[in-house]
Amino acid sequence: MVRPPLTPEERLRGEQLGHTLRQARGERSIVEVAAAAGMSAETLRKIETGRIATPAFFTIAALADVLGISLDHLAVRSTPAST
Repeated sequence: MVRPPLTPEERLRGEQLGHTLRQARGERSIVEVAAAAGMSAETLRKIETGRIATPAFFTIAALADVLGISLDHLAVRSTPAST
């Protein structure tokens, strides 16, 4: 199955999600957080840099749990402001 290209809004939302996750990770290593969330460090790195702009819900839920942040917080911080 071929996925349609992401819209600019989807790319921006992915970048904002990644930035929020990176801030929440703080001084913890990417390897430590990724392992605790059950994913590879490379996957977390791609999410944090926006290269995976639309990660799976359960991936984000696992990260939120490990980082101690709510999904509501992530949703608000990852929604582009209206212009």
